[in-house]
Amino acid sequence: MLEEIWIENLGVIGRAHVTLGPGLTVLTGETGAGKTMVLTGLSLLLGGKADPATVRTGAAAAAVEGRVVVPAGSPVLARASEAGAQLDDDGGLLIVRTVGVATADGRGRSRAHLGGRSVPQGVLAELADDLVTVHGQADQARLRSPSRQREALDAFAGSAHGLVLAEYREAWTRRQAVVAELATLTDRAQDRAREAELLRLGIADVERVDPQPGEDVALATEIERLSYAEDLRTAASGAHAALVGDDGSDVPEALAASSAVEQARRMLEQAGAHDASLASLATRVAEAGYLLADAAIELSGYVQDLAADPVRLETAQRRRAELTSLTRSYGADVAEVLAWADASGRRLLELDGGDERLAALAAERDELTARIDEAGARVSLARVAAAEVLGTTVSAELTGLAMAGALLKIEVEPADAPGPYGLDRVEMLLVPHAGAPARPLGKGASGGELSRVMLAIEVALATAPGGGDHRPGTFVFDEVDAGVGGKAAVEVGRRLATLALDSQVLVVTHLAQVAAFADRHLVVTKSQAGGVDVVTESDVRAVVGPERVRELARMLSGQEDSEAARTHAAELLKLSGVGR
Repeated sequence: MLEEIWIENLGVIGRAHVTLGPGLTVLTGETGAGKTMVLTGLSLLLGGKADPATVRTGAAAAAVEGRVVVPAGSPVLARASEAGAQLDDDGGLLIVRTVGVATADGRGRSRAHLGGRSVPQGVLAELADDLVTVHGQADQARLRSPSRQREALDAFAGSAHGLVLAEYREAWTRRQAVVAELATLTDRAQDRAREAELLRLGIADVERVDPQPGEDVALATEIERLSYAEDLRTAASGAHAALVGDDGSDVPEALAASSAVEQARRMLEQAGAHDASLASLATRVAEAGYLLADAAIELSGYVQDLAADPVRLETAQRRRAELTSLTRSYGADVAEVLAWADASGRRLLELDGGDERLAALAAERDELTARIDEAGARVSLARVAAAEVLGTTVSAELTGLAMAGALLKIEVEPADAPGPYGLDRVEMLLVPHAGAPARPLGKGASGGELSRVMLAIEVALATAPGGGDHRPGTFVFDEVDAGVGGKAAVEVGRRLATLALDSQVLVVTHLAQVAAFADRHLVVTKSQAGGVDVVTESDVRAVVGPERVRELARMLSGQEDSEAARTHAAELLKLSGVGR
């Protein structure tokens, strides 16, 4: 339930505080006084589009703040909690929306806050459907739409019907996805077969060569060594001779590095007895001798193991050529070729399983079709039953709304093909008076008739057992009495009061006959101040007692001080019920 709305710098409203409550609240005022801005403020709180043009002239931004009380277990509380919102000390939820003036690009910065946390505008829009049902001139026009008529019938049918409809829609949505995937797989069957054949050829090629991890690197090293075997032998033998002075070499043993180092060691050890620093150097020279000896041993082994092997060289080169043919086609090196083969094997399994996937999808499609037919039949039966009751209920309401002899007929006929909302189409037809032909609401109903039909449907939904299980507790009607007058206007007020017995109802009206039934009467007044630069500002205030009679008199005759108008206003208040 909406408790309060604060508005600042929105249109002609400089600052206003609107206090609401349960029951029926009407909002009245002269044309242009600012009633629309109150509804604009409400729209902003409900996540509506922000228009920088609505910011009051001279102000930097407009702000609207609202406080709502939400019952425990409401989806509004769950969604608000997800957004990080907090309830205030009295258990209310604060909603704030600000709109900045237009910038150079024509846009104005808009911000939204929920329970003290900044949230996207879309979060407020998500909450709107569970907070308020808004009916305006556009909504009356939308009642001409078959989809809106179907929604009204489904809402009247109750929550049990809603669960069956949800089951149908779930099966329908899944079936659409399955059919689309089936079509895609079928259309791509040849492409998949071609891809699978190419993958098989490639995998067979890799399996034939059977490359091993790191094999290409090892082969490159081996081929390089075998190709320069004689050069390597000469270098290793020469180095060995330089270290130890081999027999047959050009290096005498006396000039060999190891002999020279050994001679230096002995000389240093002899002199080291007289100088510790030379003894230390002798130790280091001895270590160098050990290193030279180790290197000489390894060089000797290298020369003995090194052999020119033309046969092995040819074999290695042929193997490298095989690997090169793979890397040209499947990767930059053996590692990438092996990775390609692994991924291609998995892809081939997926492609070869295509027929199984097609069969599984076809079976799922058939199962979903059966579910759609079964759930759709139950949806249709519930709609037919609800259509009869809703038509009778609304027709009775229309009689009370000064449309004697009017009937609302609701046709539920099989559709040409199953759709996302069932197997049938729903159409409402109106008989405006006795003897008149039934015509679709979308073609034959006037604005005034649509207003009353919409109100009658809302009353029917609110009073039907289970029909309003998931409907918000607050209704807003913007000039629901358009095109209505006289006795019909009185009955519109009476029906709004009936609807407000179990709901919060806010009505913007120009008719005193409607306003007289309100539990709370708010008036938007406009004042002007200033000299050369006239400033117009609107305010919202509650009227009671004589002030209310005076406002009703103004609405009746335009002359709030007319005695006759006041008498008529008092009669309307009496007609609506004592204490209003």
